[in-house]
Amino acid sequence: MIPVIKYGSPEMKRVYGRTQLGNAEFVGAVADIIANVRKDGDKALFAYAKKFDNADVDSDNVLVTEDEIKAAYAQVDSNLVESIRRAKENILAYHARQKDKYKNEFFSSGANGKSTLGWIYRPLSRVGLYVPGGKASYPSTVLMTALPAVAAGVEEIVVATPNISNPLILVACAECGVKNIYKIGGAQAIAAFAYGTESVERVDLIAGPGNVFVTLAKKQVFGDVAVDMIAGPSEILVIADDSANPKLVAADMLSQAEHDELAASILVTTSGELAAAVQKEIEEQTEAAPRKQIISKSLENNGAIVLCDNIDEAIEVADRVAPEHLEVCTKDAHDVALRLKNAGAIFVGNYSPEPLGDYFAGPSHVLPTSGSARFSSVLSVDTFMKKTSYIAYDKEDLLCGADDIIAIAHSEGFYAHANTIIRRKGK
Repeated sequence: MIPVIKYGSPEMKRVYGRTQLGNAEFVGAVADIIANVRKDGDKALFAYAKKFDNADVDSDNVLVTEDEIKAAYAQVDSNLVESIRRAKENILAYHARQKDKYKNEFFSSGANGKSTLGWIYRPLSRVGLYVPGGKASYPSTVLMTALPAVAAGVEEIVVATPNISNPLILVACAECGVKNIYKIGGAQAIAAFAYGTESVERVDLIAGPGNVFVTLAKKQVFGDVAVDMIAGPSEILVIADDSANPKLVAADMLSQAEHDELAASILVTTSGELAAAVQKEIEEQTEAAPRKQIISKSLENNGAIVLCDNIDEAIEVADRVAPEHLEVCTKDAHDVALRLKNAGAIFVGNYSPEPLGDYFAGPSHVLPTSGSARFSSVLSVDTFMKKTSYIAYDKEDLLCGADDIIAIAHSEGFYAHANTIIRRKGK
């Protein structure tokens, strides 16, 4: 049974205790995989594909072919393809609006206003997207990572996935315009994206979720390549009052619990009556769920119902947890949502359940987890853009600031820095 916890009690550590990545025992193994792929390239990459995925991959077949994509379309129901296309339309439209803010700007500067400063935005040139293929495979992840990159104007988008047995993965890639799909997965795929091999060209950024090995690999290669985020297990937190429907709240909590045993489902409510009703509904709905064992383990390990005295306490709990998904099911849901500070995505009202965001509404479902929403953001067009400073001074403005530059450079012991200004003063 999912426990009911009183706000402020010692049991709240169950709610606040999640960590970003608690799998130190795998760090060494991941480091070895990365080092071997970096040293031996394709040889190591293909050996790991055989070892971990039982896949016979080589330089001749590592890329998905046009024939394989055609065969995938033939295996997928046409109505499902149309659903993918409608979701694509929503996602692309949402992210295209974000691109509007990326305008190059230049303005007059300097003591005499004769110089120019500004900034220039550019999309990344080549990005690698990781699509999981372990316990489950996610065609929606293709849409939610590729389409923001498309909207940003990324020149080349490539995908790595160990599971091409799901034809919808290939269909989703094709619908998003992804031309190169690599049949590789795990930490070895992340290493190949980061450093390149004979068959895989290195990328500028790696995005997309994965298992602990993928996540640890992203963490270890960061700095040699950009990554979108270091994500942990999925989670949902629901803020609800006595106006909420317990059947719907329970269903929404189970939608995350079915991901895996490490997922977290938390209800924060001001209503004891609702807490009891949701607890009962969770038991009944879990019994009927196809993924009953996973849900039960998830709720046993990480589930909780937090009973608060008022909405201020509920907001405090939510902001401290900083959940991946945050649903607000209260009378004044919009007002409550605007008071919240930390969440990957906020779902407002009784008809905005979390799966709406997973598949269809428009915003990406690749979100910060394990409290990282305190300092990081949803995957978006922003993920695939970079900003370059523009500085164009004329001689008069440079000379106006010359003595200040020289003084600061000398104070830091950088005499060659100062010399570049001194030499220009003399001309």
